[in-house]
Amino acid sequence: MSDNNQRVSNVTQVLTEALPYIQRFKGKTLVIKYGGNAMVDESLKNSFARDVVLLKAVGINPIIVHGGGPQIGSLLERVGKESQFIDGMRVTDSETMDVVEMVLGGQVNKSIVNLIHTHGGRAVGLTGKDGSLICAEKLHISRNSDDPTIQASEIIDLGHVGKVKSIDTSVIDMLIQSDFIPVIAPIGVGPDGESYNINADLVAGKMAEVLQAEKLILLTNTAGLLDSNQNLLTGLNAKQVNELIDSGVIYGGMLPKIGCALDAVQAGVTTAHIIDGRVQHALLLEMFTDEGVGTLIRGGWQ
Repeated sequence: MSDNNQRVSNVTQVLTEALPYIQRFKGKTLVIKYGGNAMVDESLKNSFARDVVLLKAVGINPIIVHGGGPQIGSLLERVGKESQFIDGMRVTDSETMDVVEMVLGGQVNKSIVNLIHTHGGRAVGLTGKDGSLICAEKLHISRNSDDPTIQASEIIDLGHVGKVKSIDTSVIDMLIQSDFIPVIAPIGVGPDGESYNINADLVAGKMAEVLQAEKLILLTNTAGLLDSNQNLLTGLNAKQVNELIDSGVIYGGMLPKIGCALDAVQAGVTTAHIIDGRVQHALLLEMFTDEGVGTLIRGGWQ
């Protein structure tokens, strides 16, 4: 077979493989947590934007929730403010919260919106403060003392770090009906009007739950969930995931993402996916091919 015929055959195979998935997911809602390398590498940023525009063009409703930790850290460094983390969470005093809002709600959010527009899509940038989208409350964490004679746990104040209390999807519904792609910065507002910095994975998971999305997709800087031999694991149910946690296969920084995915599928989201954002067109490969490029998790215990 000539090179041209082989190319035509490969393209035809890809398109015919994608068709049933396009038909199945048309009209469905997809919540994507966008972060990691995919947000800073120029070719990956363009790849992501094209994927999102294509998803919208074939009738799927993508909703983007983005992070921006490196960008926040960079601006804090430039203004001479040291970043402090406790249990992986950024301590956020009032001055740091101003920077978080400037970076997430301004710089990062608008650059994603602009990139989608560049590739032919229509997007609207939001924070959780717009339309009372994300109602937040202060996050408190406790840590047991190293002193065995002290029974009480230490309550650690992270400042303006919050968790999702509730989500009002009215503005999201309006944007979807108007054929726009919502791009959401994970900043919530408390009952006192204060702003709260919220983990983007958690916001994406809660958004998927409230919208009863077809899929929650978390873009990461890893291939997905790997076993002890570095083989990719996929097609897992809740029971299997919990067994992997108990056996120590899932640990460290992957635990919060897995917990977010499990909460989503157990709350009615059809499937959750942890995919490698370092791969060109990872979204399309996960959505429209038989093999996919990441870890798929579904609800149920069987």
